[in-house]
Amino acid sequence: MTPESVMTLGRTALEITILVSAPVLLATLIVGLIVAVFQAATQINDASLSFIPKVLAVLATFAIAGPWMLTVMIDYMRRVLTGLPGIIG
Repeated sequence: MTPESVMTLGRTALEITILVSAPVLLATLIVGLIVAVFQAATQINDASLSFIPKVLAVLATFAIAGPWMLTVMIDYMRRVLTGLPGIIG
């Protein structure tokens, strides 16, 4: 197992992590900004007002992008486990 293969494996894992987490984080960011603008405009400062829409956005994102996210993670793990004998030996 060479240092290059370890670095490649780690870099690919980080890329997959960023790729899979991006839809959920972007949905949460967009909903958070919209709620923040609404709260600033109406001067309503309630914590649950920002929490509930974010939870609903995350659930909707998982419902829409969940199968794709699962496919990406399964493909990555399949590649890692299939290539494991070549990496070790």
